[in-house]
Amino acid sequence: MPNPKTTMTFAFWMVVSWVVMCVTHEIGHIIGGFIGGAELTDFDLAPWRLPYSIHQPDPVPRLTLWSGPIFGVVAPLVIASVLRYRWAWLVADFCVLANGSYLALAWVSGDPLLDTPRMLSAGVSPWTIGLYCLVTIAAGYVLFRRDCIRFFESASNASKPDGTDAPPKPSSQIS
Repeated sequence: MPNPKTTMTFAFWMVVSWVVMCVTHEIGHIIGGFIGGAELTDFDLAPWRLPYSIHQPDPVPRLTLWSGPIFGVVAPLVIASVLRYRWAWLVADFCVLANGSYLALAWVSGDPLLDTPRMLSAGVSPWTIGLYCLVTIAAGYVLFRRDCIRFFESASNASKPDGTDAPPKPSSQIS
């Protein structure tokens, strides 16, 4: 069982990961809309509720819609590759998993305000969305799981006096 400090540190990084995912995903929509010539009429990046951006008119809605999940994955990965810290990879790999999971769950929910139903309405192929979900969820799961294991192992090793993870050697006793 991890100690309370480790648990709180992990919780902190999960909050950071959520904020980074929400903000980069939504900024991706804003950038995509700008590139496609859409007019941004309203947006909210607050991560404690579901961020959104409204473009009206949007001449290239598929570009606007795809830019969110693509930028939401690519930006954190690029930042992590530049910073090269384990915590940056934890955040980036969370973003990979979360973006794919979001599109998959939005598809299942069918809520017309979420990205996947809007993508389908804009003519995006269900196969393309499915492939994106499959790749990001599978890769994100493997990478994020690895990061979590490393996080808790390193925290566990740091709490040992010698900093190693080797089991203690049996003491030689003469009976």
